[in-house]
Formats: sequence, C-alpha cells, structure tokens
Amino acid sequence: MGRDLLQLRTATPEDLDWIFELRHRVYAQELGQHALDPAGRLRDGLDGDNVYLVAAAGAERVGFVSLTPPWVGRYALEKYLSRDELPLPDEDDVFEVRLLTVEPGRRATLAAPLLMHAALRWIASRGGRKVMAMGRTELLGMYLAAGLSPAGRTVRSGAVTFEVLTGEVAELARRAHERYGTTLERLRSAVDWRLDTAFTARPDGCEHGGASFTAIGADFRTLERRRRIVTADVLDAWFPPAPGVRAVLAEDPDWIARTSPPAGAEGLLSEIAAVRALPVGALAVGAGSSDLIFRTFGQWLTPESRVLLTDPCYGEYAHVTERVIGCRVDRFRLRREDDWRIDPDRLAATVGTGRYDLVVLVNPNNPTGRHAPAAELRPVIEAAPARTRWWVDEAYLGYVGEAESLAGLAAVSPRVVVCASLSKMYALSGMRAAYLVAEPAVAARVRRRTPPWPVGLPAQMAAVAALRDPEYYRGRWARTHELRGQLAAGLAALDERVTVEESVANFLALVLPPGGPSAAELVNECRRHGVHLRDLSPLSPAYEGRTVRVAVKDAEENARIVAACRAALALPRPGQASLVVSVR
Repeated sequence: MGRDLLQLRTATPEDLDWIFELRHRVYAQELGQHALDPAGRLRDGLDGDNVYLVAAAGAERVGFVSLTPPWVGRYALEKYLSRDELPLPDEDDVFEVRLLTVEPGRRATLAAPLLMHAALRWIASRGGRKVMAMGRTELLGMYLAAGLSPAGRTVRSGAVTFEVLTGEVAELARRAHERYGTTLERLRSAVDWRLDTAFTARPDGCEHGGASFTAIGADFRTLERRRRIVTADVLDAWFPPAPGVRAVLAEDPDWIARTSPPAGAEGLLSEIAAVRALPVGALAVGAGSSDLIFRTFGQWLTPESRVLLTDPCYGEYAHVTERVIGCRVDRFRLRREDDWRIDPDRLAATVGTGRYDLVVLVNPNNPTGRHAPAAELRPVIEAAPARTRWWVDEAYLGYVGEAESLAGLAAVSPRVVVCASLSKMYALSGMRAAYLVAEPAVAARVRRRTPPWPVGLPAQMAAVAALRDPEYYRGRWARTHELRGQLAAGLAALDERVTVEESVANFLALVLPPGGPSAAELVNECRRHGVHLRDLSPLSPAYEGRTVRVAVKDAEENARIVAACRAALALPRPGQASLVVSVR
C-alpha cells in the first residue's frame, strides 16, 4: 500500500497498545490534559466498551477516533458533567465522538477528515441520529465547519479547554455531501475502506431491503440469476399468487399491456369493500403503501407538525416525516427486554400530552414482528386528544387475522386511518397495490389528490383475483408459520450465543452476540453464498449493530439461509477467535 493510500478500519486488539501510547504522547505529554504515566500509556474506564476506528498507511498507524454508542450506558463526558448537564435530549439516539487523534507528522493530511467521515458513517450505520463531542477550543472552527454546534457548556481538563458540541447525523451527512461529496467520490479509489458500512450513502434516500436485485441485475439483462439468489432481504412472499391471479394475467397479456385501466380503480375499490365489509366511500387506493404514505402525509403535515413514531419502525415513516417534510419527530421506544411489545399504558401517557399531530403504528410491526392486540390499541386511540390523528399500517395483518384490524374504527373516525398492502400478503409485490381506510370525508379528500390510473391494469386485475381466493392465501399463510418455525429452529441451532427473535409474520430476527461479527459483516459474508439478508442496524440504535432480519422462504431456500449463516459465523475476525465453538 502506498504511503498516501489510507486504510480505515475498526481497531484490532493489536492496535490498542499503539492507541494508548499515542493518547499518552498527545494528551499527557503534548497538551498537558492528563498527568504523565510512567508506562507511557493512557487509558480510561470506557476502553472496554467504546469503539476505535483507525487510519493506517501500510504498516504505519496514522490516527484514530473513539466512539461511544448509547447502549454502553455511560459517556466519557460524564467525567466532567452530570447526566442532567449533558446534551442528551434522547439518550437512545446519542453517540459520543471523542479523541480524534492523529500522529504529529500526519496532521496536514486527510487523516483527520477521513476519520471524522468514518465516524459519521459508522454511527449512521448503527441508527444513530445525534452525536455529542468535546472539541478543543483551538480547533473549534474545524468542528463548526463539519456542522457541529456548541451546546453552551465548556469543560476544563488539565491545561486544555473543550467546547461541548452536538449535531444531527442526518444534517451532518447532508452538509458533508453538499460540501465534500465530489471530494469523497474522488477519494473512494484512494482509500482502503475496511469498515462494515458503505463509504458513502445517499443523504436524501430511505434505506430499504432489496440489495438482492442488484445481484440479479437491475437492468433486467441477467434475470436468470434470480434462480441462484435467495432474496431474504425483502419481505416478498415465498409462494406464488393464487391460480386465479396467474390465469387472469396469462389470458391476454397483449391486451393487458396496451390497455388503460379504470381511471379510479372502481372495480378494485368495490372488491375491497365487499371482501372487507367496508363502505366503498371509506377507501382510497395507491401503487403500494409508500405511494399512500407520501401522498397523504404530504397533504396532512408541515414542518411545524409533531409526529410520534415507534422505534424500531418501518424506515419509510421516518424518511417522509423527517427528511421529506421536515416534521418534528419523537420516538416511542420499544425495548428488547420487553420483547419489543407496545405498553398501552405508556403509549396512552405519551400521546395524552396532546403534543402530537400524528401517531404512526405499524401493526404487526416491521421489523420487530410483534403484534399489538386491537383490544389494547382501540381504547388508547379513542381516549387520545381530538387533535391527534392515528395512522395504523396493517401490511402484515393477514398473518394474525383480519378480526384484529382497526379498519372498522377507521371507517367511522376522522382521527384514524388504516393502511393495508395487497403486495406482501398476496404475493403481488411486483404489482404495487394498496389501499387505505378512512372516514368517508377524509377518504374523499385523499381521492381528490390522487391522480388518475393510480394502479396499473395488471395490478388491478391481479388484486381483484387475489381477493376472490381467500382459501388459497389462508393455506399459504399457515404454511408460512410452519416454515418460519423451521427456519428459527435451524438458525437457533447454529450456536447458543446467537438469539432468534420470532415474529407473527413472514420474517424473524437473528441477534448476534457482542464480540462476534456485526450484522453488516454477517450480511456481507452471506451474500458471497448468494443469500441476501437485511441488516437492521440503520433503522435504530436499539439493534446495536447486531441484528439481522431474515425473510421466510420455502424449505430449500431456508436451508440455504441456515448454511450461509453457519459459514459466516464460523469465519474468524481479525485478531479474534472464531465465534462458533460448535455447530449443533
């Protein structure tokens, strides 16, 4: 590796002695922040829990930066300020960045900016939304240029004075993209990037599953690859659509391709109304749930609106409310120790403050896979302040049962809207069809903002045919539960330190232990075996970079998933022994 080609990586055990030695040279000898240590090493109580990112040029280590994730439960700043004095508006979101340190002879190079970039990318890949840092006052301009803001607190440590700084990860990424996007793209080929997150990411996009289509070929020239790829990173059905769907699409494909559909999807609306026992006036259709989310939220919300999202939650909601509209968004934290379930009393107390214009519930939740019973949610919704609108996403409700739907309440209450997808449950993801249920006056306003032909003719015909064959789908959903159980058992048997979190829908979660591969590392290794899984880390810090979502496939593909995970878990990491001690 040439001298100017920097490698960015997570520190290995072999890097630590150099890190402690450089810390002593800089912060004890050079700056006088700490007392000299006879051993020439500087450590602190967070060294066993924080994460070091290292820049190196060949065999020469150049610099490092330290990150403290929120799940550690404490921050270095607590040595100087009490917890109440820290800028922690939402502790579950805040990552601490500290000790950006570069060898004296390398301070005029790109090492420091690239370490800052690496820190931001690592934090974003773990769902981080806020950062705090201590910046030396003489370097304050560098931090302000990066987008950090003073928090109004100054810290004195030895001979050094620091400003406490904060920043929003999305805003820092946006600013970096605007100011340095071209430079970063130029540097991509000059950097040996060894972190488990991409070197750059679109600051304006919502991260979805579906990377598997890149392996198949997004230009559609190599579609034969689909037979070799396990697409378990998206929640498409593992089974084909009902025979009636295939028949109606195959009968006259030439006519279907060239013919304009009913402009208002009148036949589809009538079929939904009949099957769901709802008034047709309470319905509006769209080209998938995302179409309805963008169209309605843009109509209802402004940057002044306050929105409550569960966390974790389907990422489209945060993207639309925060990045597209610019709303003020709060998170209702779901907790692993509570099995990710919604506490109705805690939710009622949170919403009862009256501050929210919109509350979004995904039920069953994607990505946690948990379902909140309608009997628990209905009284919370009915008792909520009149100004609060509720959006209930029931994309995966069929796996629980339509009796649990809140669509009946939505049809009569102007404060409740239910969104239902016809894509995942009916094996029609490629067709893009969904509908919402709302009080007729609300639904009419949505329809007025709906362009003609919102759903294509193949999708309308396929959805109608699917709704007319409930027995077929009930059988496929029941088989999905069986396959999910078998997949869970296969993954749980890989190693006792790996946890499988079941769900009520067509997916589950694989939780990796600390010290093993990260979720991103496991996902990347499984791709080498043609198996695509979903790293949930960017959705929420609650996943701690260690949780992978796995879609349920058929028995053969599920076996490939288990085999790929086994191979990925068995790989030793640099400086570490293999995670898997035995395979049972």
